[in-house]
Amino acid sequence: MSSRPGSTVVDRQPGSPLPANADDAAAMLVGAVKRYGSDRSAVVALDDVTIAFPAGKFTAVMGPSGSGKSTMMHCAAGLDQLTSGRAFVGDTDLSTLNDRELTRLRRERIGFVFQAFNLVATLTAEENICLPMTLSGRRPSVAVLDQVVSLLRLGDRMHHRPAELSGGQQQRVAVARALVAQPQVVFADEPTGNLDTRSGQEILGFLRSAVDLHHQSIVMVTHDPNAAAWADHVVFVVDGRVHDVMDHPSADSVIDVMKGLGR
Repeated sequence: MSSRPGSTVVDRQPGSPLPANADDAAAMLVGAVKRYGSDRSAVVALDDVTIAFPAGKFTAVMGPSGSGKSTMMHCAAGLDQLTSGRAFVGDTDLSTLNDRELTRLRRERIGFVFQAFNLVATLTAEENICLPMTLSGRRPSVAVLDQVVSLLRLGDRMHHRPAELSGGQQQRVAVARALVAQPQVVFADEPTGNLDTRSGQEILGFLRSAVDLHHQSIVMVTHDPNAAAWADHVVFVVDGRVHDVMDHPSADSVIDVMKGLGR
């Protein structure tokens, strides 16, 4: 991986070993521990997790309620701080960044899609899509904007405000917002949770196309085996630890593993 200005090159110093695919990771956790509270009341949400999310691939993260899957994503994305261990986006160690640098990294190198669409009600779809870049003083490439808008079939909705859009259309705007800056990785937290089945399948198809056609890296937390089946890999999390990783998942194979986790 190449170094960027202000980045820390991933090293292999003593400590928790890096995963075998570290050099091809869009994001990575190394020896990650996240503890809430202290003493006997402490809750360990992540327990010595080392995992690399491969670049140019679609990874789903699944686990029972309270397993730590959302905490894993939030710490990998720099939305929450680890108690110990390291989190990387590309070759940048997030623990080396101050608050301003971390905010800049999230705006410029990470895309986010959440269950709640998080659109600004007073802005048009186009203004919402461009908002993170606008806040960082940049403008999206016209070619990239057109490409993303075409991929998500939003061409006739760009001047509509969120209240004038269906839930599926609002989430398509949120996905476009995540993609337009061409981030190093997109983190999606239950992106189909507020959608009907048809709209949810559309969103998953758009995410799959972003990976297949544009080599985007996506990490998605989901509780839905049918959603996970769109991914290249599924990471199963139990009690704050990585229990298993499945390649080429199907809905049935994911359901079989999830049944086992519930026993």
